[in-house]
Amino acid sequence: MNQRPEEDGSGAPRQLPLFGWSATGAEQAARPAFRDGPEARRMLDVREIYAEPAALDSPRGRQIMARLPGVRVTEVESHWRIPALHGNEGNIARWVRIKTDTLVLGVKHTLRTRPNGRSADWIAPGPSNGCAMACAYCYVPRRKGYANPITLFTNIEEIVAHVRRHVRAQGRKTEPNQCDPQAWVYDIGENGDCSVDALVCDNTADLIAAFRGLPTAKASFATKFVNPDLLALDPQGRTRVRFSLMPQYDARLLDIRTSSIDERIAAAADFFDAGYEVHFNLSPVVLRPGWQLDWAELLNRLDDVLPARVKRQAAAEVIMLTHNESLHEVNLGWHPRAEEVLWQPEIQETKRSQNGAVNVRYSLAIKQAALTRLRQLLSIHAPWLHVRYAF
Repeated sequence: MNQRPEEDGSGAPRQLPLFGWSATGAEQAARPAFRDGPEARRMLDVREIYAEPAALDSPRGRQIMARLPGVRVTEVESHWRIPALHGNEGNIARWVRIKTDTLVLGVKHTLRTRPNGRSADWIAPGPSNGCAMACAYCYVPRRKGYANPITLFTNIEEIVAHVRRHVRAQGRKTEPNQCDPQAWVYDIGENGDCSVDALVCDNTADLIAAFRGLPTAKASFATKFVNPDLLALDPQGRTRVRFSLMPQYDARLLDIRTSSIDERIAAAADFFDAGYEVHFNLSPVVLRPGWQLDWAELLNRLDDVLPARVKRQAAAEVIMLTHNESLHEVNLGWHPRAEEVLWQPEIQETKRSQNGAVNVRYSLAIKQAALTRLRQLLSIHAPWLHVRYAF
């Protein structure tokens, strides 16, 4: 293809859409949905569903089941207590397979929005828990035991109504902060990946549509999966996508079943042009031999690929690795090579998280030195990338 890149008004070449989806409206809607294609089926090919009866009886539950005809369904009392999944130690060897072929449907009974102040002003009640991807450092399975497939919450109307009420109760944001200078920011995907959830149902679309009508707030979610179906959701600047990035070496070892780092970077311009605010999570930062050179290479890649219009609005969160002993034990059963870099007791110390969990993190002096060095690398290789917060 010999088409010349357009320019974005700054004199810099305009990146062509990664998916060729420059069309909007009816023309775009006529294209086959990504979630019905082979890539989506490789990520999630559901063969078994565990479901609460109330979830099955809900409109969202019926929508999900209509997309999965003939799939075996086992009714359960609670999405949190499924002995065949969470309590079965034999599932460790099937950790990834279960993520591919198993889905849990539940009802989120406790709808609570809690303050955050780091990545977002508020953590909204999420539409899911768990994920079809298998990142070795993920904190979500620490409470579950021996399996962590997607749990989708089907009472999305209640979740959306709760969020709307909370946003309206805040009024306008009167003072800028690290989350956003003007809008209240709500993380809608703390315990899952909204891009992957959208392969199964419209929970993500419903939340993005809700924030489109909330001029004082923004939705925000981090993702490691490029789902082009999200380009059609018309967020109108009211949703922030945070593409999680790490060096290629770490991603190949730790980010199992995710979109490649190059795909995530290349998608940034498409998502920005589709109406999203696009930020980046530099996360987790894993300390191992060669980490500084590899992060410098990643930042150079960002600087080379991203067009000026994306750089002007970009910001980053920097998150150092936090790990957990029980997850370490689970990982030894399915991916022990990951633990060679994740579990380093000689440079880690006990940390009690905000939610009360006891984890391990790099010792304070080592962590602070690493953050200082990473900020130096940013100033050299991507000086345009503002760091909103680092911990």
